[in-house]
Amino acid sequence: MNNFFPVDGNVFSPDHPLIIAEIGTSHGGDIGKALELIDAAAEAGANCAKFQCVLAEEIVHPNTGSVPLPGGSIPIFERFLALELNEDFYATVKDRTEARGLLFLCTPFGLRSARILRRLRVSAMKIASPELNHLPLIDELASYGLPTLVSSGVSTLSDIERSLRHLACPALLLHCVTAYPAPAEEYNLRLLASLSAVFGKPTGVSDHSLDPILVPALAVAMGAVAVEKHICLSRSDAGLDDPIALPPQDFLAMSKAIRRAAELPAQATIAAMSEAYGLETVESVLGDGVKRLAPSEAANYTRTKRSIHALKEIRKGELFSVRNLALLRTEKVLRPGLAPELLTAIRGRVARRRIPSGEGVEWEDVGDLA
Repeated sequence: MNNFFPVDGNVFSPDHPLIIAEIGTSHGGDIGKALELIDAAAEAGANCAKFQCVLAEEIVHPNTGSVPLPGGSIPIFERFLALELNEDFYATVKDRTEARGLLFLCTPFGLRSARILRRLRVSAMKIASPELNHLPLIDELASYGLPTLVSSGVSTLSDIERSLRHLACPALLLHCVTAYPAPAEEYNLRLLASLSAVFGKPTGVSDHSLDPILVPALAVAMGAVAVEKHICLSRSDAGLDDPIALPPQDFLAMSKAIRRAAELPAQATIAAMSEAYGLETVESVLGDGVKRLAPSEAANYTRTKRSIHALKEIRKGELFSVRNLALLRTEKVLRPGLAPELLTAIRGRVARRRIPSGEGVEWEDVGDLA
C-alpha cells in the first residue's frame, strides 16, 4: 500500500498531510479577491491553494439549463462564461501562491485549459470528479508526466480503474462525495485503505461536508495523505461554492485538527472524535469500506460525468464528426449521451434521426458508416 505522494520537492503522507485550500472560482474574476483568498489560505494553515481554469465550452452546452443563485437563476453556460479569465490572471495567482510558500494547483476541464496550465509550468495537475471519464483530457495530462490528483466522486471502481489505466504518472486518489453540501455520514472513510490497496495509490479526501473537523480529522486517522476543502472569505459571498466553503477561522481550525490527527495514533483520534461528536456519528462517517455511490450523489451518476453530446443540431443522415460532437457534462435538463470511449467509434457514421442541439447522442441515433 502506497501512503506517500511526492510533488514539488515535498513528500506528503499521513504524518505530513497536504492541506488543499480549494479557492476554485470564489474570486469571481476579481484579482484582488483572488490574492486575498491566497493570503487567507496561507494564514489558515494550507500548504496548497487550488483554482479552476474555466472555459465554458469545455464544460457544458449553452442549452444545459440554469443554476439557482442568491440573485435568481442564471444559465449554467453563462455562469461559466462569466468566469473565463485570461492566462495572465492564472500567472498572477500562481506567482502569489508560490510567493506565500504554497503549492499552486489548478483544475483544467479540457485540452485548452490543460495547455494553459502546462505553459505556466505548474508542478502538479488535478482531475475533477466529473472529468474522471474525460479520456482525451486524461491522456493529455498523462503526457505531461506531472504528479496528478484525481477526485473520485460519483464513480465506481471500474471508473477509477479506467482513469488510472490512462494516467501513467504519479497519482493521488481523492475520495469525495459529489453533493453540495455532502452528508458527513456518507463519507465511508474506511474506503481510503481499500482504494489504496486495490490501486496501489496514496489516498486522500476532498470534503464537501459542512463541519470543519469531523471528516478531515477522521480521514487522516484512516490514512489520508491529503485533505481538500473549499475556502471562502464569507459563506454569504456570491461564489458558486461559498455556501459550503470554510471561512478562514474555520479553515484554520481544520488545519490544526488535521495536524493533531497526524501526530496521534488512529485510535486516539477516533476516541477524541467520538467524545466530541458521539460514537454513532463517528462510526457512520467511517462506514464499512465498501466502494459504492453515496445516496446523495447516485441520482447524478450519468449527469455530472462526461458523455457524447451534439454541439449543434444534427440532421438525419448527417455524418458524426469533430465538428458536431463534444464530450460535455449533461447536468439537469439535457439527456445523457454515450460514454466518451465510444466517441471515435461513432465518428464517420450517419445519424439515424435528428438530434437537437445539446442533447446526448444515444445508440438509437447512430447509423452505419458512410
